[in-house]
Amino acid sequence: MLTSTMTKQLLDNQASSVILLDSSLSIQYMNSSAEMLLAATLRRMQSASITDWIALNPAELDAMQATLESGHAYTRREAEIISSAGDTLTVDYSVSCIQEHGQPFLLVELQARDRLRRIEQEKEMLMRHETTRNLVRGMAHEIKNPLGGIRGAAQLLEAELDDPELHEYTQVIIEEADRLRNLVDRLLGPHKIAQRQPLNVHSVLERVCTIVKAEVTGQVIIERDYDPSIPELLGDNEQLIQAVLNVVRNAVQAMLENNIPAPVLKLRTRTRRQVTLSAESHRLVCSIEIIDNGPGIPEEMVKNIFFPMISGRAEGTGLGLSIAQSIISQHHGLIECHSEPGHTCFTLLIPLERNDEN
Repeated sequence: MLTSTMTKQLLDNQASSVILLDSSLSIQYMNSSAEMLLAATLRRMQSASITDWIALNPAELDAMQATLESGHAYTRREAEIISSAGDTLTVDYSVSCIQEHGQPFLLVELQARDRLRRIEQEKEMLMRHETTRNLVRGMAHEIKNPLGGIRGAAQLLEAELDDPELHEYTQVIIEEADRLRNLVDRLLGPHKIAQRQPLNVHSVLERVCTIVKAEVTGQVIIERDYDPSIPELLGDNEQLIQAVLNVVRNAVQAMLENNIPAPVLKLRTRTRRQVTLSAESHRLVCSIEIIDNGPGIPEEMVKNIFFPMISGRAEGTGLGLSIAQSIISQHHGLIECHSEPGHTCFTLLIPLERNDEN
């Protein structure tokens, strides 16, 4: 037989959000998932009217009152609710009536469609990214093998040529072969598996700031908004510097090339709780936001910018963001991008859990 403690544990471990309302539509109980969905605790919300926390249209309120009177359950699909914080959430929810000591209560079960849609989009993006990376790696290896033969043949030919003036042509072959080899190496991405050790994310960001300051020599204002309470994460210091540097350089170059009057780059760190990345839930995640006031990225390009050879810049190779995404993926994380003219934000999400898998 279930005890009250077991019942609470069962409800708190439900993926769906459960809220219990009394006959006046005041909140009597909500499980952990509901607290996360509404970003508020039961202690804060208990006995408050649901209308104080969720904006429902009059028809929905009438339907709930009708269920209290008739006992007939109903379900709504992809309904929009607005939390007290002003966030618009898309949810599926079911309402049913239960009786306790002759008093009617409403059991409201919500499924956040925004979260599910985000998980599906992330999975699709990562699958496409991995498929593209594998294709590029295969092509890169096929290109790299004959390049070594071409370079070696040019060196042998140069040794056989008596006329020094002809060496100019063999040097062109050797230099172009080297250039193509370097390009192929960049296409292949990081050569080594991430060697993760405890590190301070802000030391990574400060190293990137030092490099970028030397490159732009005061042309861009760099602002910092760090959360000093972020714990150490397990990561490869060199690879994380490379990933952040690739994103930062991309932002800086976009601002300078478009002659933004007062270019500003902002680095912001925060922690996020209960974040799902690639269908895996993480209790605590480090969020690194790289924000610029540049021209923005066209909407049709945002979903493709992490693929190799995709670039919005005339001089871009389209490799920097692809490599950055691969590095963060090795750390079980993800890079997201939201952009509009005058505001582009790349968010690097890296799990902070310390265990064998992460």
